[in-house]
Amino acid sequence: MQDTLLTSPPVSSVSGQVNSQNLKLPSPHDFFFCPEESQFYAQCLEKMVFSQCDPGSKVIEFGAGDGSPVISALLKSLSLGIVHGYELNLSAAQVARSRIEQYGLIPHYQIHNQCFFEAAPRCADYLIANPPYLPAPDDDLYMPALHGGRDGASITKKLLSMGCNKAMLMISAYSNPIETVEHAIAAGYQVVDFLLSPLPFGYYSREPKVQKTIMTLREKGKAFYSNHIYFLAGVLFQQKHPNQMDLSEEFLKVMTVL
Repeated sequence: MQDTLLTSPPVSSVSGQVNSQNLKLPSPHDFFFCPEESQFYAQCLEKMVFSQCDPGSKVIEFGAGDGSPVISALLKSLSLGIVHGYELNLSAAQVARSRIEQYGLIPHYQIHNQCFFEAAPRCADYLIANPPYLPAPDDDLYMPALHGGRDGASITKKLLSMGCNKAMLMISAYSNPIETVEHAIAAGYQVVDFLLSPLPFGYYSREPKVQKTIMTLREKGKAFYSNHIYFLAGVLFQQKHPNQMDLSEEFLKVMTVL
């Protein structure tokens, strides 16, 4: 789940750009959104999922938020599958449904105000998510929903254990990327594509408890960043196939370069 600041304006159905008119920005303690990260997530979805999937492909999404990344990606895609997004925050789910209706995407994007791990089907063509990745000893944070476990990778690993054929997940360089990829490999996956974006540390990742945990992870070789930025990656995992190139080693070299 995103790291920096707040809310996403509606997406224009004509240009796919963001329109901020008549939008009330929530506080950082309301449902979370970061414009820069959302745009990058949308780019990853467009390139690695919606431009590749068949028209009838079934896609399940963990943590739909206000729906903006998927909406933006769908509006730019020629081949539309069916996305089932799961979002526990009722306010975010309601905003997402309103935007989906506004842009005529109801047949292609459906929001379920349910727990993903309890309600999502185990069989889908793609699993997509920008999962919570803030590392901290507990979830007593500015926004508890952003807690990704002690190393920031707990939910990501749980998603990779579901067994979907393909999974496009956002992975942070300060949230134990090496063990995350090792977990994916053990679950039968290989990295077949990825995109990287540098991001500054923001409101949530600068919380003292989170900063201290990230520094500790770095000392243990589990977090990688500079004084100014960290890398966020959109990573496409696919169940291993002998004819598919595995980019796991290359991905980790780039993610750990800082």
